[in-house]
Amino acid sequence: MSQLPPCPQCASEYTYEDGIQFVCPECAHEWTEAESAAAAEGKVVRDAHGNELQDGDAVTVIKDLKVKGSSSVVKVGTKVKSIRLVEGDHDIDCKIDGIGAMKLKSEFVKKA
Repeated sequence: MSQLPPCPQCASEYTYEDGIQFVCPECAHEWTEAESAAAAEGKVVRDAHGNELQDGDAVTVIKDLKVKGSSSVVKVGTKVKSIRLVEGDHDIDCKIDGIGAMKLKSEFVKKA
């Protein structure tokens, strides 16, 4: 019998296969083998054009972005230097001149 991967949500060892998916009986999380392999090798963050991003890269904003809680806007073409990749929905942590510390989604930037 092959060894099934533990649940990526709750780390339960009691996972089982249901067709092409793995299922966790404890938290009801479902995932595929491809998702399991991607999690094992680490998350790869890509920009809007599919280029892989790394810590310290410089990126350019490709869309006007409203700053939550403020009336200011990050304009198209704003260059952001020395990004830091973080976990979560907003996967880029950076400082933007004139605005300050911000978190950005990688889908709204391109590698400079």
